[in-house]
Amino acid sequence: MKQTYNRTHAVVRFAGDSGDGIQVIGSQFATASALAHNQIRTMPDFPSEIRAPEGTPSGVSSFQLHFGTGEVYSAGDMCDCLVAMNAAALNVCLKDVRRGGTIIVNTAGFTEKFLRLAGYAENPLETTLLQSFNVVALDITRLASLAVRELTLSTKETERVKNFFALGLMYWLFSRPMAQTVAWIEEKFAKTPILAEANKLALTAGWNYADSTETLTERYMVEPSELISGRYRSLTGNVAAALGLIAASIQARLPLFFGGYPITPASDILQTLVQHKRFGVQVFQAEDEIAAIASALGASFGGNLAATATSGPGMSLKTEALGLAVMAELPLVVINVQRAGPSTGMPTKTEQADLFQALYGRHGEAPIPVLAAESPADCFRISYEAARIALKYRTPVIVLSDAMLANGSEPWKIATTDELPPIQVNFSQNASDFAPFLRDEITLARDWAIPGTKGLEHRLGGLEKQSGTGAISQDAQNHAQMVAFRASKIDGIVREIPPQEVFGAEAGKILVISWGSTFGAIREAVAHLQKDDITVGHAHLRYIHPFAANLGEIINHFEHIIVAELNAGQLIHILQDTFCKKMEHFSKINGQPFKAEQITVFIREMLARKEVSTSPPRLSAPIAA
Repeated sequence: MKQTYNRTHAVVRFAGDSGDGIQVIGSQFATASALAHNQIRTMPDFPSEIRAPEGTPSGVSSFQLHFGTGEVYSAGDMCDCLVAMNAAALNVCLKDVRRGGTIIVNTAGFTEKFLRLAGYAENPLETTLLQSFNVVALDITRLASLAVRELTLSTKETERVKNFFALGLMYWLFSRPMAQTVAWIEEKFAKTPILAEANKLALTAGWNYADSTETLTERYMVEPSELISGRYRSLTGNVAAALGLIAASIQARLPLFFGGYPITPASDILQTLVQHKRFGVQVFQAEDEIAAIASALGASFGGNLAATATSGPGMSLKTEALGLAVMAELPLVVINVQRAGPSTGMPTKTEQADLFQALYGRHGEAPIPVLAAESPADCFRISYEAARIALKYRTPVIVLSDAMLANGSEPWKIATTDELPPIQVNFSQNASDFAPFLRDEITLARDWAIPGTKGLEHRLGGLEKQSGTGAISQDAQNHAQMVAFRASKIDGIVREIPPQEVFGAEAGKILVISWGSTFGAIREAVAHLQKDDITVGHAHLRYIHPFAANLGEIINHFEHIIVAELNAGQLIHILQDTFCKKMEHFSKINGQPFKAEQITVFIREMLARKEVSTSPPRLSAPIAA
């Protein structure tokens, strides 16, 4: 007798070799959950090597999804269900499955060879290792091949459909709709109908197997969320960033020019923009990172909204041109999708270790506004905001994303034009009152004239400019004045920054400060602690330079400050230097995001330490005679 149970949330993970189609079925399951009106957050995880050795832990690719009826902040801590397509996938992911959770394993991936490659001396399916879990052991490869045996497929093609059989099992287990995936298969394999038919047969066979056999006796229903009325779509952070740039271009009535060079994990921004040429987007794939930013800067000089995107190593190469953008005072958006470093590092793993680079990684006095997205969908708002500030203040702006945000996805309520802040761009037109470095009295932004406008001819370069005229100047006093102008212009952006908000207590014992992709796990942890009547607040920073004007006041309202970030301690140094207050640091540098439980434990242990250190000394017990 099969039973259906209602749940408010569920966390599932698909895992296997890179060639097992794990990201495909994970993305399809996420889309199906979004169409079921659940809140979702995803966490794809790829091997850093292009072709990691098959069957080894270093070659495991995984896709984790957290979906629920209520608010979903992160991709989840522990999995309720793991699909492991081979022994290595089980070895890597077992630590992240909750006790009592379901593990579906493909026994075809547990041969002697695969066990040896995964590092198992014994088959875990035949030991007590998995006794705390609900294990469903199936030869998914064989079952999938039986579903397509009537088709004329090669052995390799037959084996490849096993991922869709596993997806069908999971669709039944969590009561997900399959129609969207069927439509996707038909579109994806339109030129190879036999492969389309094979994948559809495997998908349906997986669902039917779960429904008609007693292998799975329980299934789960996660009810729809109550979403704000509007049109929604599921999107990744990189796609959101690209759409934010397009929206800013349309609002500003300027053509968008993007100069880029492929680099993991930022390449999808370039690839997304290429698909939207109908909006007047010009995409240039340069021969290297230096040419990419130089071309964007040239486009900005020519009156375009200009942008470029890269990851840490690419930012290093763009540094000199960033200094030129500061000196020339030209608008430019630079998106850094951070990854684990230094050097090549771990290209597919996440980290937040480029903050110092963003703030200080240029020679000379070259201040630049720095913004950071908090979620995949927020990448839209933050890239739009960066473009708005860049155009208004005539400055390059750095946007910090990371691999977790870039590849993760969530539902996004499609923004309408009326919901976006206006972007007004006024080019200088009158030759009688134009000078390239005359400034707006409020913003200190310099004049901006399109080259070729009669009477407004001017030149820009890397040498210091005379205030107002823009002529080359070696005068010491003028240089000091221009340095002060450029710094004051950036400092003045604080007037554009909304007051920093605090989730939970606005004063009390503990304030947790975070930035970037750490938002979800920390928000979950703080919400959990608040239910236990612990006075803890959460301030998540989207504006890193300059800070919101009220941040210092907020910090002074709390007894203890914890700064949580995925690096060895960068934001905490900046905050302590700025606000002269000792803070606690919670960090993680292993290429993986925070778990809410890790933060909860850290806060509880810190509170315990503080209470012990501030309690009055106890009297010693008398020594027995």
